[in-house]
Amino acid sequence: MTFWILISLMALVIAAVLGLTMLRGRRNGEPAAAYDLRVYREQLAGVDRDLARGVIAEADADRIRTEISRRILAADAQLQQERDGGGPASRTTLGVAAVLGVLLIGGAVLIYQQLGAPGYGDLPLSLRLEMAEEIHAERPDQATAEARMPASPEPEIEENYANLLKQLRETVAGRPDDLQGHMLLAQHEANVGNFKAAYEAKQRVIELSGDSATAEDHAELAELLIIAAGGYVSPEAEEVLDQAIALDPSNGLAAYYRGQMLTQVGRPDLAFRLWDEALRTAPAGAPWADAIRSQIEELAYRAGVDYQLPPSGSAPMAGPSDEDVAAAGDMNAEDRQEMIQGMVDRLADRLATEGGSPEEWSRLIDALGVLGDTERAAAIHDEALAVFAGNPDALDLIGAAAEKAGLTQ
Repeated sequence: MTFWILISLMALVIAAVLGLTMLRGRRNGEPAAAYDLRVYREQLAGVDRDLARGVIAEADADRIRTEISRRILAADAQLQQERDGGGPASRTTLGVAAVLGVLLIGGAVLIYQQLGAPGYGDLPLSLRLEMAEEIHAERPDQATAEARMPASPEPEIEENYANLLKQLRETVAGRPDDLQGHMLLAQHEANVGNFKAAYEAKQRVIELSGDSATAEDHAELAELLIIAAGGYVSPEAEEVLDQAIALDPSNGLAAYYRGQMLTQVGRPDLAFRLWDEALRTAPAGAPWADAIRSQIEELAYRAGVDYQLPPSGSAPMAGPSDEDVAAAGDMNAEDRQEMIQGMVDRLADRLATEGGSPEEWSRLIDALGVLGDTERAAAIHDEALAVFAGNPDALDLIGAAAEKAGLTQ
């Protein structure tokens, strides 16, 4: 109530100041007729001076005095009418001031009800950080989150597939140490939407794998836990994500879900930095990168960051850079082969399986030319021409790389 009283008083003060300004303008403002009177009187005095100097004749002076006197009478009548018809507190002015006050107060209340948070206290940065830490520490566990989920209908499964799944469940139940069986069970339980059984099987996969469990295994387990909780990142899921990131700090899937967790506990600033870094190094076609791209602008707004989403495909390219290729040119053949060959092979494999940008294809052709493998460079060049047929800009890049590699005359 105190808040509403304060903002109402503030609006009233503003309205009163504006109203007084309007009324003061009426009191101090000179009517136009008063100005006309001064001009006419000065003209009348000027006629007498002109007559005394002999500039005009007596007859002309009488005629001019008559005309000016007529105008003085008209201006004086108009001035008297204005004074009689409007005072410093006319009804029109008071009415406008009252309407203005109502608009100010009513408009302020209406806008605040739409955009503000009545009854919500100030939130300085220190308090928000403290609240985020509290939310993070006291958030529900995985079991509680799953219990809150509404019951989902049984999925419709083709009869043969249902029989195979039932048989797989029975087989794995009788062979608890069968790594391959648990891997298949996790995959197929997820396929039919049974995510609790899926993450339980995945947990067993990680247990059986021991130290050979990969970051991808942990990231996939975290994903199953999160899906089972309806998108909520529980403390158990966060722990698995931490294990994935410890094994591979560049794991994009784990970075995506850790960003989700940070958003859920009120730290969009940390989530944005994590997603921005992951997106800059994302491989082409990564599903988690598409998920980040669809949400990062909203996240940046919440984090207070002026952010512009980079164009698709602008992530750093794999393979040797121009500096790498230039440095290789100063080495002997054996060292150059060892330095570049690994990068070239990785880039070639990725382009063959996932595709890539015209710049990456051009870089691969250029690197093969440096290695002296013109036959392979020519094959890559022909493949790139087929991939980017109809794209003049891409073909120009590829043609320039082919020329640099010595494939064209």
